[in-house]
Amino acid sequence: MNKIGIFMNFWVKDWEADQIAYIKKASALGFDILEFQAQALLDMDKERMSEVRKAALGSGIELTYSLGLNPQYDVSSTDGTVRARGIDYLKRIVERIGFMDGKLLSGVNYAGWGSPDYIVDDKSEIVKHSIESVREVVKTAEDFDVTYCVEVVNRFEGVVMNTAEEALDYVKQIESDKAGILLDTYHMNIEERSIGDAIRSVGTYLKHFHTGENNRVVPGKGHLDWDEIFGALHDIGYEGSIVSEPFIQMGGEVGRDIKVWRNLIDNPSEEAIDREAQFLLQFEKDMIRKHYGTA
Repeated sequence: MNKIGIFMNFWVKDWEADQIAYIKKASALGFDILEFQAQALLDMDKERMSEVRKAALGSGIELTYSLGLNPQYDVSSTDGTVRARGIDYLKRIVERIGFMDGKLLSGVNYAGWGSPDYIVDDKSEIVKHSIESVREVVKTAEDFDVTYCVEVVNRFEGVVMNTAEEALDYVKQIESDKAGILLDTYHMNIEERSIGDAIRSVGTYLKHFHTGENNRVVPGKGHLDWDEIFGALHDIGYEGSIVSEPFIQMGGEVGRDIKVWRNLIDNPSEEAIDREAQFLLQFEKDMIRKHYGTA
C-alpha cells in the first residue's frame, strides 16, 4: 500500500553524489523509492538526467526530490529581489523534475532553510511573502503535474511553519490541489504536543511523510512511539510514500548542515549503513502490516 523509501544522504556525507549508484543500492536492498536533493538537477545536462531517469526505471525505483532552500533564494524574504530570484530558481527545479517524470518536490521550499539571523517578533509578513511566492511556483508545479509539499520543520531550521496546524493554514491559502504537506517525525518530536494528533489534523493534505527517530537514527532504534505514528497514518487513510531520512554520520557537508557532531552508530562503514537500512525497511514493513493489515 505505502511505498517505502530512503534518502540518498543516509550513505554519503556530501549533498551531491552518484545518484545511479544509490538507485541500484536502494533497489538491491528492497526499497521502492530513492529521494535526493533536487538542487542537483540544476547541475545536470539533459543527457545526464535521462541516464538517471533510465536507471531508476530499469531498477524499479521511484525518484522523489527534496531541498533545503539556500537563503540567497529565500522566497519569504522582505527583499523583493531575493524573492524573485527564489521563485525563478524553484520554477526551474520543478521544470527539471517534470523532465525526470517526477511527481513530488518536498522540503523547506518556501523559505530559506535555517533560523534567520534576525529576531522575529511578528512573522506574519514573511509568511505572507512566502505564500505569495509559493503560489507562483505552484503554477509551474501544476503545469508539470508535480506535487509541491511544504515540510514542517523545527524552530532551529525554520520560522514560517513549525507545526502541523501552521502548515494546514498555509497550504489552504495556496489554493491548489498540487500543494500538500510533508510531516517528519523528527521535527514533530520537537514541536508537537501529540504526534498522532498532528498527523490526524492534516488529514488528506498529507502528501508525503518522512520518518526518523528522535535523534535521527533509523526508525525503531530510538524512543518514538511508532504504534502511535502508524496508527495515526492508518486513521487518515494515508496511502502515500514513507521515506526515511536518517542522518547518522558526522563530517562532510551533510554532517555540518544537519549538525551531526558524533557518529550515531559505531564504525559507520557502507556495509554497516546497509544493515541499518535493512533494519528500517523491515521495521516499517512490520508497522504497516500491523496497522494496515498489509505491506
